[in-house]
Amino acid sequence: MYTLNITKKLVKTVSKNILQILIILIFNNFLAQQTPGKLPENAVNDTIPKQDTIALKKEALEDVLHTKADFKRRDFKKKMVYLNKNAQVKYQDMQIDADYISIDEQKSLMYARGKLDSLGKIIEPVITTQAGKKYETDEFQYNTKTRQAIAFNARTEESEGVIVAEKTKKYNDSVFAMRRANYTTDDYFIKKKDTAADYHLRASNIKLVKTKNKSSIISGPIQMYIEQVPTPLIMPFAILPFSDKRSAGILIPSFGERQDVGFFLNGLGYYQPIGEHFDLKILSDIYTKGSWNLRPEMNYVKKYRYSGNFSADIGSMVRGIKGLDDYSKTGTYRIAWRHSQDTKSNPFLNFSASVDIVSTKFYNNTLNNNYILNQNVLNTQQNSTVTVTKRFLKLPATITGTASYSQNFATGLSDLRLPQMNIAINQFYLFGSKTGVRQGLLENITVNTGINLTNFVQTNEGELFKKEMWDKMQTGLKNNITLGTNTTVAKYFTFSLGANIDNALTTKSVEKFYDPVNNKVVTETNKGITGYSTFSTTASLQTTLYGQANFKKGSAIEAIRHMMTPSIGFTYSPDFGGSGYGYYRNYYDATGALTPYSIFEGGIIGSPSSGLVGALGFNIGNNIEMKVKSKSDSTGIKKVKLFESLNLSGSYNFAAKDHPFSIITVNGQSSFFNNKLSVNTSLSLDPYKIIFIPGQEVGIRTEDFGHFSVQGFNVQLSYPLSSEIFGEKTDYAKKYKSKGEVRNENYYFDDDNYAHFDQAWTLNVNANYAYTRSTASRTPTKLASVGLDGSIKLTPYWNINGSTHYDMVTRELAYTRIGFSRDQRSFTINFNWVPFGQYKVYDFFIGIKANILSDALKYKDRSFTQPNAPF
Repeated sequence: MYTLNITKKLVKTVSKNILQILIILIFNNFLAQQTPGKLPENAVNDTIPKQDTIALKKEALEDVLHTKADFKRRDFKKKMVYLNKNAQVKYQDMQIDADYISIDEQKSLMYARGKLDSLGKIIEPVITTQAGKKYETDEFQYNTKTRQAIAFNARTEESEGVIVAEKTKKYNDSVFAMRRANYTTDDYFIKKKDTAADYHLRASNIKLVKTKNKSSIISGPIQMYIEQVPTPLIMPFAILPFSDKRSAGILIPSFGERQDVGFFLNGLGYYQPIGEHFDLKILSDIYTKGSWNLRPEMNYVKKYRYSGNFSADIGSMVRGIKGLDDYSKTGTYRIAWRHSQDTKSNPFLNFSASVDIVSTKFYNNTLNNNYILNQNVLNTQQNSTVTVTKRFLKLPATITGTASYSQNFATGLSDLRLPQMNIAINQFYLFGSKTGVRQGLLENITVNTGINLTNFVQTNEGELFKKEMWDKMQTGLKNNITLGTNTTVAKYFTFSLGANIDNALTTKSVEKFYDPVNNKVVTETNKGITGYSTFSTTASLQTTLYGQANFKKGSAIEAIRHMMTPSIGFTYSPDFGGSGYGYYRNYYDATGALTPYSIFEGGIIGSPSSGLVGALGFNIGNNIEMKVKSKSDSTGIKKVKLFESLNLSGSYNFAAKDHPFSIITVNGQSSFFNNKLSVNTSLSLDPYKIIFIPGQEVGIRTEDFGHFSVQGFNVQLSYPLSSEIFGEKTDYAKKYKSKGEVRNENYYFDDDNYAHFDQAWTLNVNANYAYTRSTASRTPTKLASVGLDGSIKLTPYWNINGSTHYDMVTRELAYTRIGFSRDQRSFTINFNWVPFGQYKVYDFFIGIKANILSDALKYKDRSFTQPNAPF
């Protein structure tokens, strides 16, 4: 009995303990399953919370693993966590977003997969974000212990391009190994506007190496594909650096053959960044017939301060075969410097430079086709200037220092001004105003003055900076004072008075005499400071007149409006050629005639005028407009400018002993066809009769007044044409029912499936005619030419452009250029051809647009013939 009671008591105790354990387990299970809010109807009992934090042991994870998803499930037995729909995992600096993610806590593995369609194809990728960069993959596996990862069909964007690899293995945060990978810089593909790149580079194995500041791709054999078609372009290896910082490296040259210099390598060189603000590029051109060229280039920039570049061409042009008559060897050089200063950096001190100095025969023996295609070989003059300008906060003055160098390729002479300084005093009023409002002649007197110092020499290339050049150097100092005032007379007239004073000093003067032994006039240079002072005064009266002629109502022309601005002025200047001034002297020529000359002749400061001037000048300005009916204008009336300006001017010198009337000049400017056609004209008429004695080329200007022979006439016409002016706008949506897309551009198609689009074009027409005649020659000079410059887009991606000039006097084509370009989205094709003229050359280029590959993946072909040789 006792035993039975003990047994019953034991059973009761055990049952009670088991029941307590079960209650605890059920309660814990209930707590584990409980989620805030209402559970979905299809939720299973083992659904885990929507947001969870899994804290594993220190040896399993180094940080907290944050997860979330629409549906979660935990398998305690297998130590697995399953996340479905909008799944996300955050661990350290990594974030994984996918349609499905599984976490193996035992193996420390995370697996993510993109969204599948009904056929099991990935339609939305897995997006992994780490250290601010995004990676897209179909599938992704990550080991939290080793930090290694494996991705399938991973899409990685680096700098200007993207890498798509069939399989990618991440060894650590710095090294990625990729198998069967494609690299492209196609912007449409990168931005997912197109599912296929227009080109890509394919490699069996690629290694991506990342550091804190840069990354790079290293691959084995790599092949280029265009529009998914393999090309013969295969490289044994490739290294592509990606970095915001500049890095040094070898520049790949282009190669080819030229008729005059043989086979060549162009652009072989090296690039070297220098600090934060400078970079240096040294290029070389090598030719098998002995020619060579070295081209250093330097760029520099300092933000908000200044920027500029320096370049040079130093080389030797070899033509023909050594030992034969056609052999020649010419050294050439070109030095260019551009510097500009940000105006905000220092408003009181500005420095700028535009230097372009070349050897005399540089363009005639150029090794660079670019100088031909950009028409630099047509230059007849080259100018260089360096300028420093200083302004003051409290002083009303501006100091400008300039060094200039001007080259004339026709004469071979150069003008050098080194240095040249100008001090300009700001305009000021001589007298103050009593009432605050200036009125009358005295209160309106203004003064402008300044000092100009110049060192000038004209020399040739061989004398530059040598003793011969310094011996010919002239120094001149010139001061100019200009006074002017004006007032209103009789309400409608403006009366002006002015005076001009010049003071000049120079270090050289000349003396002339006739040498009977050598039968020539000898000019000697005297060194020593000498100078002159001159002055002149003017008085003028000006007004404006208006007139309008109205026509009958209903007429095509409603009115003609005429505005006339006549002015007359009197100028007085003494005869500074008189013996009392000493500025002019005389010598006896071969015939014994007394011939006057200025001792400042050919000097840097000019010569004072000779002869008394008391001249009455006139100028008549005209503006003529017409009002015509117009249906296109909302007001029904349109203004047409017949003459924007039409000026007639001349003078009569009362003090002149002969030919008191000056040349009469007429200048006009107008535009027609909605200001598209621009017309500029000028006409010079000599009121005196000019006769030519038979057998003599030089004419004689007689005193016979009233003939008004044409001495000069010029007319220039310019008309820009375009498809917008003449083309009728087509409503393609109404005309063509079929619409489609080609290369991400929308087109309309006709019944024969031909695409239709706007073909934009431009055509600038220029015409020029000039007629010049003087007493120096019996035969007048005539120039007449017509120029065309235009472009047309055959398709949205094809563009043809060109220019030509036809000389109507010689009836020959002058400089002509033809070119076309093709936009291939990621790369461009350009072709330029100069078929006529001294140089006949073509240039073909195809290359990648992206900066990282622009120097590596390109093809360039050039042809260059010797001057005047058949093409």
